[in-house]
Amino acid sequence: MSAAPALHESAGAPATPFAALRGQLHEAAAEFSGGADALEGILLGMVDDVDRAAGERLEIFPVCHHSPASALAMARRLREKQPKVVYLELCEDMAPLLTELRNCRLPVAVQAFASDIDGFPADWAPLSVVAPITEASAEYQAIAYALDTPGVELVLVDRSSDHVFQWDTRHEPAAEADRADEAALHGEAVGVEIGDLRPRFAELEEHLLRHGKVRHWSEWWHQYVEVPLGDSDHDTYRQVMFLIGSLFRRLAPGDGDRVRVDEDRERYMWTRMREHLAATGTDPADCLYVCGAFHAASRVEEFGVDAPTASTGDAGAGGFTISPRTATTWQYGLIPSSHTAIEAQFGLASGSVSIAATQWAKNLKRTRVQPYRLEGQAGTKKPTVAKKTAKTAVRTTATTAAPVMPAGAEDRLSGFLRRPPVVDTLDEAELLGWSVDIVRAARRSGYLASTADAIAVFETSILLAGMRDRAKPTPYDFQDAAVTCIEKDSVPGRRDVRRLVEIMMGGDRIGQVGYDALPPLARDVHDRLAPLALDLQQRGVKRALLDMASQPDLRACSDVLWMLRRLMPPGAARPIMGERGLGERSIQESWDLSLGTHQRALIELGYEGVSLEQVLEQRLRRTAYGAQATAAQVLAAVEDATLYLGGRRLAEELGTRALEVLEAERTVDGAPEVLRRVRGLLAYYRTSEPVLPGWIESFVRTGYAHYCTLLPTAFQDEEATAGQVAAMLGFLFSMEGLALSLGCDRTQLELSVAQSHPKDPAKTALLWAAQVQLGTLSRAELRSRCDELLGNPLVVPSYPRYLSGFVHALEPVPGLADVVVEAVSNAFGRLPDAVLLPWLPVLITTLRSNAAELAPLLIREAGRIFPARLAALDAWVPPWRQAAAPPATRARPHATAPRGAALLPAHPETCDALAELLGCADGWEPTGTAPRPPSLTALHPDTAHAVAALLTAS
Repeated sequence: MSAAPALHESAGAPATPFAALRGQLHEAAAEFSGGADALEGILLGMVDDVDRAAGERLEIFPVCHHSPASALAMARRLREKQPKVVYLELCEDMAPLLTELRNCRLPVAVQAFASDIDGFPADWAPLSVVAPITEASAEYQAIAYALDTPGVELVLVDRSSDHVFQWDTRHEPAAEADRADEAALHGEAVGVEIGDLRPRFAELEEHLLRHGKVRHWSEWWHQYVEVPLGDSDHDTYRQVMFLIGSLFRRLAPGDGDRVRVDEDRERYMWTRMREHLAATGTDPADCLYVCGAFHAASRVEEFGVDAPTASTGDAGAGGFTISPRTATTWQYGLIPSSHTAIEAQFGLASGSVSIAATQWAKNLKRTRVQPYRLEGQAGTKKPTVAKKTAKTAVRTTATTAAPVMPAGAEDRLSGFLRRPPVVDTLDEAELLGWSVDIVRAARRSGYLASTADAIAVFETSILLAGMRDRAKPTPYDFQDAAVTCIEKDSVPGRRDVRRLVEIMMGGDRIGQVGYDALPPLARDVHDRLAPLALDLQQRGVKRALLDMASQPDLRACSDVLWMLRRLMPPGAARPIMGERGLGERSIQESWDLSLGTHQRALIELGYEGVSLEQVLEQRLRRTAYGAQATAAQVLAAVEDATLYLGGRRLAEELGTRALEVLEAERTVDGAPEVLRRVRGLLAYYRTSEPVLPGWIESFVRTGYAHYCTLLPTAFQDEEATAGQVAAMLGFLFSMEGLALSLGCDRTQLELSVAQSHPKDPAKTALLWAAQVQLGTLSRAELRSRCDELLGNPLVVPSYPRYLSGFVHALEPVPGLADVVVEAVSNAFGRLPDAVLLPWLPVLITTLRSNAAELAPLLIREAGRIFPARLAALDAWVPPWRQAAAPPATRARPHATAPRGAALLPAHPETCDALAELLGCADGWEPTGTAPRPPSLTALHPDTAHAVAALLTAS
């Protein structure tokens, strides 16, 4: 709406209660702006907005979120008017949850959650919308009145949770910015609030803060709106809130997307209200519309109950078209909230919600207004039901509230604007109590505070309030004074002085969802953990001790706890003693449980299913059948299904899926993880099952052929690491026996190794190790190649990389441990420091990353080779140097006396034993008898020579 039409409309409008105010603002605009139409249009347009909203047949009640003044005015108005229908600015699909608020301790948040989305961008999943509710809020007063008063209907009229994200798609630039700003402590949820009232014009907010001598918008609102409106009558409250909403709306930047979203929300709400009035025939005079002051000063054509309307999805003349919801399935529940979460999500000053709760309690005590509270709600006082008390409450309300005038019947705004600010006298007792309490809290937190500090805080609070043109220090003034007088260079404890003041003013109150309001899954978890005899709904850490040996019934609790550890965030269920692995079960366990602290995570699990087993199975299937699933991830899902769910149905299904994923992979990135998990599953099935499952046999057979095919490429691929190639070789060599028994051909592996020609030194060492394992390269040749590398000055700088390859080779060829120890020892003895020292971190990193597999091999082999005592080290000669002794020391005896032929006559017992086995009874001829024919060993000495060679080699 431009400025010029507003001027013409106001000039030609009939006489209204605000005619005098229009004239005064017209004169003021002419005096201060020199007759500029822009300023005059804004001022007179604001009056038009107030007049329009105040004259609507359906009474509009403007509110500000988490405002004690709005909550107090709402409680008064509800007791005076007693409306039959309450229209509330809240997502219409959240209505069924509001009855569960009586089972909760505030603050809590109403949540809509969707994990499987249809109609939105896939990267938005999961979708979440939260609407926090506190006791010191107008919306809670309206909800409590409507739910506990017979014959009153509560109708939520704001866009649904589905439409919140639909409009995010339509108005993506503005919506994405909102989502980034609002998603804070309530997770990734988009926050919706009733009465978002804050200047969107940055210069206006800066101007208000600077001239108000405050630091944050919450402090300005408390000082200049909350306090003046705390004791005002109903008409004054409405007109002032209409005026503030109109001011912020008209001075908002001309962001087309943001304005369009706001106007669409207003059209949506008015359309829903007109549809309800038409369907029920309710008189608008018996209704009350509770919405934010920003939306109360609306200028859309659909404003009011007499505007044209249209059916859902069908545009009528001048009506608003409400699009149908998408096919997304939404789940609804209540989650715990806190003052800190609300402040962080909606950009409020730290501690402002706690201060508002304290102000709410003070307002109730001062005005003696009887607030509405849901009957039976935890953390609230029981409502008074005696007739005498009810009459007293009505009489008290009538005496404290001014007479209610018909809507728009009188201009209360002019008097409020002309009235000088009420000077609030200093409450010395209250301020002194604050000062003493903060010093006491500071001393408990480690600060060296004393009585002198309490006096300094008291005087500084008064000084700061005077500098800011305030007679009475506000909680924000007191907080600044406490920080100035008590805070030191460092914080001795976990909390600083500012946080201590926030706690003293009310603290970070954290809500709780009661058992009856929990989803079925959460209730099932608490029921199954009942044998532990712990109050798991209470916040904090609870220690649970499970002795399954003496109490076998606790095994079911153990199963639940391990599933919770798998599904919930870290810290919700943390094992202190005990473990669970394939084929491993503990007989005693100790747990630290904090389910009350992580209640929101437990509730959100309930959106996915009705039991932990169902949720876990769904997540495992989602992981296995995801577009980005790898063979290692699917094998991990198989292992989890075996550990937590038992049975073979799901494990076999996921194992078959792992086989499909492995066949489709063209890289070896997951080879180490695949090898580790397949080894674990094979060991488990071999010890617990009579026969191997069919899927794992197929996996080994397919994996053998698959890795044989990829091996030559992996050796030459620069992106494939030595660890990945070593894992491939480990799979091929360790699974070779099973693969050959299942029909695989070893020739395929031999051809793959023969076709591999790596250029990287580490992979070259791996290839040599594979050739030794296959028998195409002897150990002596491998040692000679290592010696040649050390003797070549051009290759010496890259020798550590060969050693890294040998270390990785222990994975597929553990029998090379002696060669690796020899190679590393030679490197330490012969490499120059300039080459050796930079390689040491690489060696340590390699051993640490594979410590469980590689370190025991090297340590055991080194312990076998090196001397056990330090005194023997000087005379010790490495075995590889002994093997290189001069040939003369190993020369055979002269040819005429073969060693093997001489052994048998000298030691005939061996032949006697063999003769007895063969059934020969004849003995040896005595020495010195007649010449005998030559023995077999003399006629055929080759056999004896071969035996002697074997004995010498060993």
